[in-house]
Amino acid sequence: MNAKSPNVQLLAVAGVDVRQDAEGRFCLNDLHRASGGASRHKPSEWLRNAQAQALVAELEAGNPASNPVATIKGRGVTGTFVAKELVYAYAMWISPAFHLKVIRAYDAMQAPDATDPLQALSDPATMRELLLGYTEKVLALESTVSEQAPKVQAFRRIAESDGSLCLTDAAKHLQVRRKDLLAWLQVHRWIYRRAGNKNWIAYQPRLHQGVLEHKVSTVHLEDGSEKVCEQVKVTPKGLAKLAETFEGVPA
Repeated sequence: MNAKSPNVQLLAVAGVDVRQDAEGRFCLNDLHRASGGASRHKPSEWLRNAQAQALVAELEAGNPASNPVATIKGRGVTGTFVAKELVYAYAMWISPAFHLKVIRAYDAMQAPDATDPLQALSDPATMRELLLGYTEKVLALESTVSEQAPKVQAFRRIAESDGSLCLTDAAKHLQVRRKDLLAWLQVHRWIYRRAGNKNWIAYQPRLHQGVLEHKVSTVHLEDGSEKVCEQVKVTPKGLAKLAETFEGVPA
């Protein structure tokens, strides 16, 4: 990510600052937030459609050395960054109104900022634009909060619920396949198996964190004898953490 000089004006749409990478590409994830954050308007959804792919191919054909779309996944910097032409196309795909906002925001970014603050405050037209911009920012924030509220409440209910779940029931609750959950838990060092033993065991740090626990139960066998079994269970705290991790993963 490039470091912007304090004198360089950033692209700001509906009160959201749109980041740029070192190549000058713009972050579609920030534009998605500026548009209201609707799931149907996710950048990944737009990049799948044929028109977007054709435009990317055209940009690449015109300049083989260019890279109009780049996905960055790093510490503190994550997102899909695209060339300016794709920014306009994405905005148009969302709605004509949002397309117009992006055009005006880009024009404002390119124009030299030589406005006298006192003069601006005394100009009714300028004040109206400032108030409209502030209103758009508040509405965008309220939309995001409203969309996230059910998820937050669901996670809170899980974390505050009573009782732990076995791994099979936890997978059902998370709406993921059991084998996918087990694979994730092994890779991320939540559970493991000792050689020659088919029972899962929780790593000690996970027990200390309170996301897993061991439950001892007695099983009555057909011959009348009893067998003591130790089973790994996911606590409500652990289930809430997993729910955030597996959110949006298809079952």
